[in-house]
Amino acid sequence: MKRRFFLGRLYDDAAGDLGETPFTYDPDDLTTHGVILGMTGSGKTGLGIGLLEEAARKRIPALILDPKGDLTNELLHFPRLAPEDFEPWVNPDEARRAGKTTAELAAEKAALWQKGLAGWGLGPEQIRELDRVGYAVYTPGSTAGLPVSILASLRAPAGDWGTQAEELREQVASTATALLGLVGYHDLDPVTSREHILVARILEAAWRAGRDLDLGELIMQVQNPPFEKLGVFDTDTFFPPRERFGLAMRLNNILAAPAFQVWTEGQPLDVGALLYAADGTPRHSVFYIAHLSDEERMFFVTLLLTALESWTRKQSGTTALRALLYFDEIYGYLPPGANPPSKGPLLRLLKQARAFGVGLLLATQNPVDVDYKALTNAGTWFIGRLQTQYDKQRLLDGLEGVSGGLDREAFDRLISSLGKRVFLAKNVHEKAPVLFGTRWVMNYLAGPLTREQIPALNALAGAGATAPAPVGAREEAAPAARNPEAAEPPGFATRPAVPAGVEEYVLPAALAFAEAARRAGVQAAEPDGILYRPELLAQAEVRFARRKYGLNTVLKTAALVAPAELEGLVRWEDHAREPFDEGVLDGRPAPDARWEELPAELAAARGLAKLARDFKEAVYRTASAEVWHNPH
Repeated sequence: MKRRFFLGRLYDDAAGDLGETPFTYDPDDLTTHGVILGMTGSGKTGLGIGLLEEAARKRIPALILDPKGDLTNELLHFPRLAPEDFEPWVNPDEARRAGKTTAELAAEKAALWQKGLAGWGLGPEQIRELDRVGYAVYTPGSTAGLPVSILASLRAPAGDWGTQAEELREQVASTATALLGLVGYHDLDPVTSREHILVARILEAAWRAGRDLDLGELIMQVQNPPFEKLGVFDTDTFFPPRERFGLAMRLNNILAAPAFQVWTEGQPLDVGALLYAADGTPRHSVFYIAHLSDEERMFFVTLLLTALESWTRKQSGTTALRALLYFDEIYGYLPPGANPPSKGPLLRLLKQARAFGVGLLLATQNPVDVDYKALTNAGTWFIGRLQTQYDKQRLLDGLEGVSGGLDREAFDRLISSLGKRVFLAKNVHEKAPVLFGTRWVMNYLAGPLTREQIPALNALAGAGATAPAPVGAREEAAPAARNPEAAEPPGFATRPAVPAGVEEYVLPAALAFAEAARRAGVQAAEPDGILYRPELLAQAEVRFARRKYGLNTVLKTAALVAPAELEGLVRWEDHAREPFDEGVLDGRPAPDARWEELPAELAAARGLAKLARDFKEAVYRTASAEVWHNPH
């Protein structure tokens, strides 16, 4: 028989004490998801850590969202139970208040843990079983732990657009909402917001074609969308270029801000690699997000959930628990009566992930702040002590949605009698609910850890700065992941948008590469394609007319200036060249060409208008025509 999770002992409500009967839980029941409810001090964190410990002992991988820092304690297990192992993690303020040194307090904690575990038949052998998985703490938006590269790639999700278009569009909408929320667009209606419609259409167009996007490419496509119409209107009428430029500038601030550079570094958001090391070892990846702003947390959580959703679709169906998502303090991410970006992927995972062996375990201390209609998809409810009568009534409403003919009065009595570290377990896979007291956890519960403690925590777990590679047998790697030596091609796939009223041309590739290299006197390998680089062409016609001399002629003059030469005063005569024939300038871009970004000197309409005036004045001052005459 498969080993079950050992979570505690059954509680005798009449005697008010724990009995001797172990309370165990089938981990496969988590494929129908679970909820942990309980106020501060109810023992909710201890139960969550205990569940994660049992998952580690059974080699079940997990993604752990930790908004407060409590779940980082999962890394604090010391098989020797030696005081010196505890000492770096005891609270110096607690020692000071007790009039002890940290060494003395650590000795007390080590003795307390040794005694507590012995009372549950646990010891060093069971603690060593926790290392059947690898551990790491990730800090998105920070280098305190292992950084996560969020903005580097918006990878095309797995799925068939022919049969799963509705689910994939929901994923598009969630991603667009998260991105726009990060740059200050809140509470957007996906149906009426131009910003949301544009970004979602760009994402869908790329993902339908199986193309990944990065943030730079997205910014380029906001300025120059890859489609001509949105609905029945052309794109420029629906969302004028000047206003699109404002949206692009907001998105560009993410890339430009020094504080956001760390978001482009570190481990890619690759769920396969986060769940399994390269050698196949399962992993518990803790995402510490206490340091992030509310907007940044929502952005990260939404993208992690959508990445998990995409990974889940690639897995084969199973009734066994394949992987676990533990989300502590879910307040604000699955609210009733509101639709933050995180709610869509959470709802879809609750409804669909069970078929693929992916379980969700959600914890909160505020039942009224969670959408109970959503939680009716959860098969297991662990209910601890609640804060208010209103919390209890809302909880009973939710349980009625799960159980149908619920004996509300009996459940009300049971919930009201709960003490500290005592929980009511309501599992749809079992015949009746039971009361149980949680066991002593094997990890030291140091309380919420600070960001400054994360480096030492990763060092304790042996989590290096280099992220493990995904396991090819568990998830098909992207081409770039399969060939890390392959360099990203330069430039962007999207043609940059020039300011309104400015004409743009491309020069035709008139020579084959080999001939061009021969004429230039260089040897080089044939490139994969063409890269277009922006330069400013200033070209004018000057008409000279003087009846006295019978003069009536047109002179053409031109200058071709690289962006780096446009700063300050431009000496146009230093950049003179033969004028281009207009027919030559009609050349169309080569297919699959790439484009360098438009530099600031060429991206502002006002600056280009000033350069045009300056060029006209320079031509007027310097253009001349020779007139032959005979003074006699």
